[in-house]
Amino acid sequence: MPASSPRLTELAHGGGCGCKLAPSVLQSLLADQPMMGTFSQLLVGAETSDDAAVWQVDDNLAIIATTDFFMPMVDDPHDFGRIAATNAISDIYAMGGRPIMALAILGVPVSKLEPAVVRQILQGGASICAEAGIPVAGGHSIDAPEPIYGLAVIGLIRPDQVRRNAGAQAGDALILTKGIGVGIYSAAIKRGALPEGAYDEMIASTTLLNRVGSELASDPAVHGITDVTGFGLLGHSLEMARGSGLSLTIRQDAVPLLTHAQALAREGFVTGASPRNWDSYGSGIVLPEDCPDWQRMLLTDPQTSGGLLVACAADAADALVERIRAAGYPLVARIGTAEAGPPRVVVV
Repeated sequence: MPASSPRLTELAHGGGCGCKLAPSVLQSLLADQPMMGTFSQLLVGAETSDDAAVWQVDDNLAIIATTDFFMPMVDDPHDFGRIAATNAISDIYAMGGRPIMALAILGVPVSKLEPAVVRQILQGGASICAEAGIPVAGGHSIDAPEPIYGLAVIGLIRPDQVRRNAGAQAGDALILTKGIGVGIYSAAIKRGALPEGAYDEMIASTTLLNRVGSELASDPAVHGITDVTGFGLLGHSLEMARGSGLSLTIRQDAVPLLTHAQALAREGFVTGASPRNWDSYGSGIVLPEDCPDWQRMLLTDPQTSGGLLVACAADAADALVERIRAAGYPLVARIGTAEAGPPRVVVV
């Protein structure tokens, strides 16, 4: 980055998926929005807080549409572009689809950032789109007080292969494909306390495309998928529980973590989004009575470009874990179960 440009994170009041509105705030804003039930071809709308909208074209084809953007959580502009693009494309994979095209969303304080920096952001995003095999076919830009970048993404899927967060079934096993701790790492970055090697680990995780979701959608043993982002593992698990009408149990000792996530959480490196997330869950989350604050902050930690939470038939879970690991997700783990009961998440 040119020496004359300020650090990207200095220009933003928040970063990554930690910028997202808290779940309770979002619910209140959407409470009086019109229902989409009159559109018979709209297979997935906003009713269950799913990852993307799905519109059925015919018996064999449906279109997936999503958008995602945020402010920088890192100072390297190329890395910022890569992370934001990976995160946006993830919504398509989380529905089980295949992305085909993206449009860039860009807001920059033009008086504060040099054009070379903005070009690096765009180049970073384009490099991830190229990795996903899709073009950046256009976009929109504005002069904004804080740097913002993301994508609107279009994908395709067979209607019978759509995987919703509301698809979990009683008796299912729960699988998480990436480690938790991205928000905690970003908090450590802002305070100059990220351990050596941790930045590379975070970039490797946040720029790892969730393309395995497209493959899982064709497996009848896979019943539901969502990606874990700004609402934390507990928040997105709760969306799956409520959408599916089931009680989810998560084993806290089975949740995969980035290498330094636990140590940093114990030292108090958390984002402002973690307590906001917790305050939004209400009675939908049940924690052990002796659960320490640092453990709770791990489970509420906002994940930027996090992994997929997969609900699948229990007898297929171990084989699926090995299949996902072989596809390039080394921290994938079986973390819990879905059972009949009140829609909630119980941590044990």
